[in-house]
Amino acid sequence: MILQYLTGEFEHEVNNTRKLLQAVPEKDLGYKPSAVSWTMGELAQHIATIYYWYVGTLTKDVYDLATDHLERGDTNDIQATLALFENNVEKARAALATLTEEKLLENWTMKAGEKVLLGPMPRGIVSRGFLFNHIYHHRGELIVYLRATGNKVPGLYGPTYEQSGKM
Repeated sequence: MILQYLTGEFEHEVNNTRKLLQAVPEKDLGYKPSAVSWTMGELAQHIATIYYWYVGTLTKDVYDLATDHLERGDTNDIQATLALFENNVEKARAALATLTEEKLLENWTMKAGEKVLLGPMPRGIVSRGFLFNHIYHHRGELIVYLRATGNKVPGLYGPTYEQSGKM
């Protein structure tokens, strides 16, 4: 039952993420709110990249980032980021299709070489925190970037302020 909910949420939120990434204008990809922040292009690409991590998280017991390489493309090309997103969504969808309720209970670990970054912890907890919630967190940041640069924010869970006509 939990797996059905995760899959349904995944599909719903993929559409929301797509709307948000499509709202990122090429002209503002270099914007960053502070010296230590990512640019808007880097943040958008990071969101697209998280979908790639579904594969290592859902299909491997130990996911070693040191041995996993993803060609991401140019952070100053929103079309490349959108293509990366669509490609990674398909990979994530395929990984989700291999998941079982039992696998959600199995321990999972993330490493970078010999260094343990996350875990061991049940894959179901990792799926919520490292995958789903991680995307939501960064989407919230991207919304702030869009507003700070005067861009419209698409409605993800209903109309936004801009869409309400109260401006």
